[in-house]
Amino acid sequence: MLYNSTENKNEIVSSAQAIAQGISKEGGLFVPQEMPSYDEDTFNELLKLDYKGRAKKIFGDFLTDFTTEEIEDCVESAYTAEKFGSDNPAPLVTKNYNGNEINILELWHGPTCAFKDMALQILPHFLTKSLKKTYDGKDAVILVATSGDTGKAALEGFKDVDHTKILVFYPVDGVSPMQKHQMNTQEGSNVNVCAIEGNFDDAQTGVKKIFTTTEIVDKLSENNMLFSSANSINWGRLLPQIVYYISAYCDLINTGKIKIGDKINVVVPTGNFGNILASYYASLMGLPINKFICASNSNNVLTDFINTGVYDKNRSFYTTISPSMDILVSSNLERLLYNLSDNNDEMTRNWMTQLKTEGKYQVTDEVKEKINSLFYGGYCNDNDTKETISKMFKEENYLCDTHTAVAVEVYDKYVSETGDKTPTVLASTASPYKFSNAVLTAINDGKDLPDNEFDMVDMLNDITGVAVPTPLAVLKNKASRFSDVCKSNEMPEYVLKSLGVK
Repeated sequence: MLYNSTENKNEIVSSAQAIAQGISKEGGLFVPQEMPSYDEDTFNELLKLDYKGRAKKIFGDFLTDFTTEEIEDCVESAYTAEKFGSDNPAPLVTKNYNGNEINILELWHGPTCAFKDMALQILPHFLTKSLKKTYDGKDAVILVATSGDTGKAALEGFKDVDHTKILVFYPVDGVSPMQKHQMNTQEGSNVNVCAIEGNFDDAQTGVKKIFTTTEIVDKLSENNMLFSSANSINWGRLLPQIVYYISAYCDLINTGKIKIGDKINVVVPTGNFGNILASYYASLMGLPINKFICASNSNNVLTDFINTGVYDKNRSFYTTISPSMDILVSSNLERLLYNLSDNNDEMTRNWMTQLKTEGKYQVTDEVKEKINSLFYGGYCNDNDTKETISKMFKEENYLCDTHTAVAVEVYDKYVSETGDKTPTVLASTASPYKFSNAVLTAINDGKDLPDNEFDMVDMLNDITGVAVPTPLAVLKNKASRFSDVCKSNEMPEYVLKSLGVK
């Protein structure tokens, strides 16, 4: 299988090249030129396998320049019970909300307690093998812009991995205290963390600019280094996310909730669009999905886009209690637009150019019609998010984080508007203990909160009895290693300085 750029069809690479390079030379994103086709016989085989077995099958169909042994090594190293708490790293939990059954796909049982672990525990293994195939002898410099969870998950995945260095940028006031402490206490000899004055979009724009600045790329090459990405713009990040939607479908069949061929709905809280795009790619492979329900917070640029066909980032930016979705530039949407425009790289490139120069673009009527037939867009403000957390806990004894609550509330609106009762999988993206302040505020009936984040964790544990994940509990007494802050226009200089490149 080969991959090409969304903005230049003539740039064609292998899967190893796509993963090692991260982003194409002109700034486009790599996409597979074709999709594997999964029929009823394929799903019957997948039903017999555990999560690792399903992952090996799916990866093998996309990473055709990897040997069976290489894929097996990647999977067995990434999805261990030690890291994820069980042999199934993505379990389903069935709950009800306002009388509607929801199958909650818990994606946060990994070492950083967020869904990003599902991809970022295996990406370092993909990357190191890809580097040997394509850039033997070079060190990879992983640049990451994060709205909170990707940064820590990438740091944890890449710490002390040979021939890699990782540098994470995050908005100084745009992540939760727990997320910030997770990143700033990160261990590893090859890691670095820096806050920026600005929001996530400033960090993401800065990283993409560094990737495509020839002078910087050449300086790294002279020092036997090359840039790569751990953000969801990297195909090696997106591919592992396809697995858990297909695996969840198999689990629903095995528990008797649906039969092979039955359609499901998928609900995903998303800012960068990667997580929901993975479910869309799964549908192109044969996973029967009826509707993709895209849940946003008050930064509802995706909701407006789905409803109008106009993507416009020229709007107020809100700092919310679901910070991982505080995003106005959804990078992975580019891949969807490429597909829905019948792989029109020129059209996709023009839209992305308009976004950079004017801050907005409008898709064709044909593309808008396709989006409306596939996607539902809804959003939820902070007050409704807290009310949903409270209601889920009081009525179902289920504690969900602020991002999962957004998805629950938007799904409830969808059912109210459409009456659609198709069996539903809802992606739960983080442990509630990563956002203790907001979750406590939602359930403690107005009592005063402690000042310290870890005292809030203890209080939330006392009130709910829900166990604190070990990776978060052990952070309490860890000292910070990183405290740097820079302006977004200083990011290139910071990168070179931290790498010792002049």
